[in-house]
Amino acid sequence: MIKFLKTFFLLTVLFCLVRQVNAQTNPDSTAFEVQRNHVNDLLDARQQKFGAYDTSLTQKTGLFGLFKSKGDMQKSIDILKDIVITDNNIFLETQKLLKIKDFEKDKFQQLATDYDKQVSAYIGTISKLQKENEKLRTQVDKTTGSGGLGNIFLYIALLAIAVLAYLLYKSKAQKAIVKHQNPSQYP
Repeated sequence: MIKFLKTFFLLTVLFCLVRQVNAQTNPDSTAFEVQRNHVNDLLDARQQKFGAYDTSLTQKTGLFGLFKSKGDMQKSIDILKDIVITDNNIFLETQKLLKIKDFEKDKFQQLATDYDKQVSAYIGTISKLQKENEKLRTQVDKTTGSGGLGNIFLYIALLAIAVLAYLLYKSKAQKAIVKHQNPSQYP
């Protein structure tokens, strides 16, 4: 029975810890998701720009459509510059994403360490309570042999409580009767 209670208590403590961890919302994870979506949007934009660049390379609006004009070449160069700027933004945003991920990793490691300390403290408390319980059990075993005097005190205390409860009930009942008979005296 004692092993069952120990196991039940430990499982209850661990369940509460796990529930507490699951109940907390993690704003860092949402920041990570927002940043990841931003990087994905930049990658999609880069892909579209590269498609426009590829298309601009094949365009020839020069003499009878046989040659590239200066405008065609400038358009390709502008698109290429835009791709380079987008690439730089992707690198910067990816660095931010990695910083968020590293921060989350460090935070979770710290949380794990804190929870390990708490669990160790709970285990220490449980063992201390178990030792105290064993002491009390041995004291109970010692006093059960001579328990006649203790039982007499218990019965006297219960009798005194019952008498006080009866007197209190009777006093309240009399006040209620008096109040009912003279309602004008009480507000």
